[in-house]
Amino acid sequence: MAKRKPESTFERLTSGKLSRKRRKEIIRRIEAEDPALEVVYRNAAGIDVGNESHMVSVPPERDGQPIREFGSWTQALEQMAVWLKGCGIERVVMQSTGVYWIALYDILEKHGLEVCLTNARDTKSLPGRKTDVEEAQWLRKLYSYGLLRNSYRPAEEIRSVRSLWRLRDRHVKEMAEEIQHMQKALTQMNVQLANTISDISGTTGQAIIRAILAGERDPHKLAELKDYRIQASREEIARSLEGTWREDLLFELKQVVARYDFCQKQIVECDERLKKLLTALPDGPERKSSLGDNAKGSKGAAEKEKSSQQKKARKNQPVGFDLQQELKRICGVDLTRIEGVKLMTAQTFLSEVGPDLSSFATENHLVSWLGLAPKRQISGGRLIRHERSRHKNRAAIALRMAASTLERSQSYLGARFRSFKSRLGPGRATKAMAAYLARQIYRMLTRGEDWVDRGAQEFEKRHKQRKQAILERMAADLGCRLVPTV
Repeated sequence: MAKRKPESTFERLTSGKLSRKRRKEIIRRIEAEDPALEVVYRNAAGIDVGNESHMVSVPPERDGQPIREFGSWTQALEQMAVWLKGCGIERVVMQSTGVYWIALYDILEKHGLEVCLTNARDTKSLPGRKTDVEEAQWLRKLYSYGLLRNSYRPAEEIRSVRSLWRLRDRHVKEMAEEIQHMQKALTQMNVQLANTISDISGTTGQAIIRAILAGERDPHKLAELKDYRIQASREEIARSLEGTWREDLLFELKQVVARYDFCQKQIVECDERLKKLLTALPDGPERKSSLGDNAKGSKGAAEKEKSSQQKKARKNQPVGFDLQQELKRICGVDLTRIEGVKLMTAQTFLSEVGPDLSSFATENHLVSWLGLAPKRQISGGRLIRHERSRHKNRAAIALRMAASTLERSQSYLGARFRSFKSRLGPGRATKAMAAYLARQIYRMLTRGEDWVDRGAQEFEKRHKQRKQAILERMAADLGCRLVPTV
């Protein structure tokens, strides 16, 4: 007897068949014990998101079959939305599982349903026997009792910028890998070009590599391609170019250079698309200067610092348009005035979070969403331990990199970072400084406040005053009084 071919997901979901055992199991799980909590959202449904299908749960009194399975194709998602509307559902909760939730989110939102996208960590940390109920039923119950939080999702136009910026960042990383591959191929041929030129992707390095691929083997002729800014002499470059010239490695180098050029072409196309997307974004609110008395005597220092930031553009910075002016127009403020926040950092923050921070009630909420807030376990008023969370946020990573550049900065933020480092160590200091930068960005975008660098001396002065106040309180507790020596 021939073995019966198993049904595909499409056949199983469109046939409408449901085994008796499966039906009894669903009914048993639906009739689980009520935890007697206050219902916050009555017209809510839960969805267990999957790759091939989605399990949807509505309140038992809304339909004869309160748990249904829908396919992942567009027609099935449309049917799901119609069924939810027919059941009187106004809110839907689901987990952010991979990228499978994105299409479902868009369709449900298009049908006027309010979607709550929750983190899977929030459902695992709550009490309850999750294995005794369907995942969708479990999510619906937790959300109906107000136990789940919605994730932040920027506006649609910002999401388009975010997707493009992430794609461009991937191209930049691939281009960096190709540069390393070039250096490896040259080293295998004993062409020690990287020892005389710091960056083989620059003008001199690329000119020499392309001349080698064109057939030139004379090291002295290759050294003539040296740019005037290269510190190494032509004789040193010529000695480093006496290679073995293996044919297989030359072919490999040719392939790598072709991929490098292709990555550059894709980056240029991304820049053109980025220009269109940023131009379509609305102008930010006009901000009036709020420097006030705090800026007296430091305005010149702020302008000097601003000019030093604009002095040298980063190598992978978008070309073809003035990105800094576009960001200033969209945000209403110039985020690059903050020491350490360069143009690429500001663009990363804009693409990941957006200029509208009204979804974050306070600056602490923003810091927590970025994963830069400390997680402390406190019991009985005592600190038990600090928890380390593996939270990957591109905006937070950019702010961490910006904070790490402040170690030698002779500015207010530089002095603050060095103070953090002396007390907390390098790792925690970087995180604390990144959180401080996030707070400054929040204040600039929400209040229109301008950042003014007051200098390292101002921080040292305030730090000395705080230490003196602490010592005076300690002396007062001991019945003593501090007397200045001078």
